[in-house]
Amino acid sequence: MSKWKRLAVFAVILLGVLVIVPFLIPMSSYITQAEQLATAELGVPVKLKSMRLALLPTPRLNVSGILIGENEDLRVDDVAVVPALSSLFSETKVLSRVEVDKPIIKESALALLDAIAKGEDEPQKPAAVAVRKIEINDAKLVWPDMALPEFDAEIAMTAENEPESVLIQTTDGKLKLDLTPQEQGVQAITLTAADWTIPVGSPLLVNQLKANMLLHENVLEITSLDAGLYQGKVTGSATLNWAKDWRVAGKLKIDSLAVKEPARIMSKGTHVSGNLFSNGTYSASAKEPGLLAQKLVANFRFNVKDGVLYGVDLTNAASLLLRQGEKGGETQFDEFSGIAVVNGKQYLFKDLKISSGLMSADGHVKIMPDKTLDGVTKVKVKNSATLAEMPLRISGTLDKPSLFPTKAALAGAAAGAAVGGPLGAGLGIKAAEGVEKLRKGLFGSDEE
Repeated sequence: MSKWKRLAVFAVILLGVLVIVPFLIPMSSYITQAEQLATAELGVPVKLKSMRLALLPTPRLNVSGILIGENEDLRVDDVAVVPALSSLFSETKVLSRVEVDKPIIKESALALLDAIAKGEDEPQKPAAVAVRKIEINDAKLVWPDMALPEFDAEIAMTAENEPESVLIQTTDGKLKLDLTPQEQGVQAITLTAADWTIPVGSPLLVNQLKANMLLHENVLEITSLDAGLYQGKVTGSATLNWAKDWRVAGKLKIDSLAVKEPARIMSKGTHVSGNLFSNGTYSASAKEPGLLAQKLVANFRFNVKDGVLYGVDLTNAASLLLRQGEKGGETQFDEFSGIAVVNGKQYLFKDLKISSGLMSADGHVKIMPDKTLDGVTKVKVKNSATLAEMPLRISGTLDKPSLFPTKAALAGAAAGAAVGGPLGAGLGIKAAEGVEKLRKGLFGSDEE
């Protein structure tokens, strides 16, 4: 056998030894001891499925099937611990890298992680082990009512086992978070996103996003937010607090957002198009973060320019005095403005004003939790030298709204028409409106 053949055979044998021998070293006897030690340190049950040593691609200890918590609050497929061989004979052992694969983190794990973090404030002996880098792959957060993407993370550590920098990004690369520790336990965070779909509430698509944040113990301050979506721009700030319940409060400003596509996403029917300008404040409080959208309280002033209101034809509805109401059609407008008040799943649009050429309208409407409509609008249409006014009841549903003259308008029109024909009908409507306003002033009735 030639020299090179002997070297090749030796290399194959050596490789086999490096791969096979670690599996021959019994580690099962250490599992129970490791479980007891981890349980004592964390204060919650810890279970391990297997432990094994490996020499390739670098010497390491692999621990698989890790379960932490009474209800498996944290699960990890595999953890690889890679030591720095140069530190094996030093007083402080150094781990050059810890690789964590496919951790699944439930919301209940927050309390566990918080308890561990608070435990770090207690005086401790110098660490016998120093970690230089932590890599997390394919992590998944399991939160109620939220579909969160999987992510990877890289954490660089200082010699004192403190995070020096943290980089987190979704596995699809669409969302990226950079965290840098500041003084007094504050973390500075920069969040960037591109072509990212919001995982909470309606699945709105964000083209570009940048947010600067500060993380305290149980408070996240979004000091600035700048986002581009649906051809418009959204800016704002907010504060998220989870010390007890989950609470959020903030303000937003929207400039020239093309509202047609978001309206289609938020409901089956398309209800309005145009460019939206809006600003206002919002807040919410809930036991679970996924429920914050359902508990939203907001007040926004808005103005939609150069658009179409779908599902109703206000001009046509104003002329159908004694028919069964107007359904379908559309209303083109130059401006559509008002105030939107949100209270959970109920929406109130008040001080509404629509203008388009010779037509204008004002009024209010409520959208109930079951998406039924309840409101009133007064439509004014100028025809030649005359001005026709018609108060209309808004009813039906968000997908199929309907308009019908109010009871007072019908009664006034019938009485006026009996006396003076079409002209009398118009006068009768105005007279009925005057009587209705007086009645409301005296008795406070809202019935139309």
